[in-house]
Amino acid sequence: MRTRLLEIYDRLLTAFGPQHWWPGDTPFEVAVGAVLTQNTSWRNVERAIDNLKGAGRLALEPMLALSLDELATLIRPAGYFNVKARRLRNLLVHLHEVGGGNLEDYLAGDLAIRRRELLAVNGLGPETVDSILLYAGNRPAFVCDAYTRRLLSRHGLCGPEAGYEEMRALFMDHLPVDVALYNELHALIVRTGYHHCKPTPRCDGCPLEPLLPA
Repeated sequence: MRTRLLEIYDRLLTAFGPQHWWPGDTPFEVAVGAVLTQNTSWRNVERAIDNLKGAGRLALEPMLALSLDELATLIRPAGYFNVKARRLRNLLVHLHEVGGGNLEDYLAGDLAIRRRELLAVNGLGPETVDSILLYAGNRPAFVCDAYTRRLLSRHGLCGPEAGYEEMRALFMDHLPVDVALYNELHALIVRTGYHHCKPTPRCDGCPLEPLLPA
């Protein structure tokens, strides 16, 4: 399994090059983006983040001082803005009360404890939590998504109904514990899913086509 996963990584990196994920000027911006990107495009997230920056609210305490309605208005371009405002507020309150208001120090703590705590924050699922840990905290937490399931199942590495933790364990149990590797491989899988591994696959020209089961 390790050899197969590393071959996938090498083929994708050769074909697409480094992806330079996650776009964001600060760890806090990355964490906010991880919440906002649920069920929307990154272009819409960028517009919402620009609104927060323009209002001088892209920091924990200034954002926490907003009412839910004010926060929802600023993040409206990201879609589902009322729901996402509540999720962001839940994260902000957690970081304020448990993390002492310092995201970077908080994320530097015991990884298993931090992941468990963040998963307990209402509205944060495992993909969002692992994105915060990996991309904002620079911690070794592999991120999985629908693209990951599609790619793994089509290559016979997991079942089409595999759960998140099953997919995550497949990477974390077989790959070296390497933040840079986790970062790049997830980004490359997303790139592959966007261009090739769609609901109706476009295998022609995919770097992984030679690895498909007969």
